[in-house]
Amino acid sequence: GRKFVELDSLIEQKAGKSIPDIFQQDGETAFRELEVEVTKEVSKDRNLVIACGGGGVLNKINIERLRKSARMVYLTASPGVILKRVANEEEQRPLLEVDNPTLAIREMLSFRKPFYERAADIKIDTSKLDINAVSEQIISKLKEDESFN
Repeated sequence: GRKFVELDSLIEQKAGKSIPDIFQQDGETAFRELEVEVTKEVSKDRNLVIACGGGGVLNKINIERLRKSARMVYLTASPGVILKRVANEEEQRPLLEVDNPTLAIREMLSFRKPFYERAADIKIDTSKLDINAVSEQIISKLKEDESFN
């Protein structure tokens, strides 16, 4: 019963171009700056489900803003599952445009894991779950959180 917001889509709207184009034309730093701006805007709203990009937790400002009104859910998966899932997407992921995307995923996960875990209120391994099962687990864990409204 909550509105769904995808930060990457909002970033694309704000930039007037796709994320791969932002990375290619402006660089990752420009993308991260847009990510901070969009997160600031979205964090002011209530009763949203916000899908953050995988690198959103790398900036402490993003986490602090989202924490004021949100519960952070860390969805994990094995590198193989992640690669399979993103391979089915229409648009390529700029950080995976490398010779060995599985290695790139492993390295990103290794680097980002402490950031994800520090930010997370809830952690769910999605490797063997479908979308409905993940949603059910999130809802169940949120219902257990007495301070969540």
